[in-house]
Amino acid sequence: MLEGEERRYRDWKRQGHGRTNMDKALVESCDVYFYDLAHELGIDKMHTYMSAFGFGSRTGIDLLGELSGLMPSRDWKRRVHNLPWFPGETLIAGIGQGFTLATPLQLASATATLANGGKALVPRVVAALGGGAERESFEPEGRGNVVQKKPQHWEAVLHSMERVVHSARGTARGLNTQDLTYRIGAKTGTAQVFGIAQDGEYVAEDIAKKLRDHALFIGYAPAEDPRIAVAVIVENGGSGGAVAGPVGRAVMDAYLESIRDETTR
Repeated sequence: MLEGEERRYRDWKRQGHGRTNMDKALVESCDVYFYDLAHELGIDKMHTYMSAFGFGSRTGIDLLGELSGLMPSRDWKRRVHNLPWFPGETLIAGIGQGFTLATPLQLASATATLANGGKALVPRVVAALGGGAERESFEPEGRGNVVQKKPQHWEAVLHSMERVVHSARGTARGLNTQDLTYRIGAKTGTAQVFGIAQDGEYVAEDIAKKLRDHALFIGYAPAEDPRIAVAVIVENGGSGGAVAGPVGRAVMDAYLESIRDETTR
């Protein structure tokens, strides 16, 4: 709880995670750690960092109708709602809830930026136009770099994301089966559809399917030399690791297999 507040900020694990550092928080998906981190950072610093990864703005993909999502700040709330920013709103923004809005494309793009060591690229649907000698191919277009003053921090995050799949306690450890021939970096999550009363408890079986949590998964592979980044949202799917994760792995399997087929021709 925040000082002066009676509201409890929940973790998905009823008994808690015990003593937790960043690695454990990423691997086991500890909400409380990220509440605390968000509280320390404050919403405006979070807004600055997250905006650098493309949240709150269009990626520039060559399609019509792309939405910008929303990465809130104090100024935004005052300008749009004419209300002050409250400390509790910072905590829930720390786990991607509250006013925060992100498209699947933004999640995939931010994942690619992470995997690329901070190099952000504009996603494209069209690879080339024309044919034969007049074929015009489009080279990857950069849209800025995310600079990390201490590279070891970047490496630590990517290492922990790899452990989400390849460690005994990782929330996506179910993807690490005997037939997995490459390593994956990932993060799982859920998105609430409705708020739960302070004295209530989330029991999926007792809730209408349309009100159950959405399942989320972001990932990149191969971890040591990333070639693909994905974001999966399964509406009302519940568990990110158990439901969205296998979809993400199936996409990675198909793409990496197609690359292997091309190189062996």
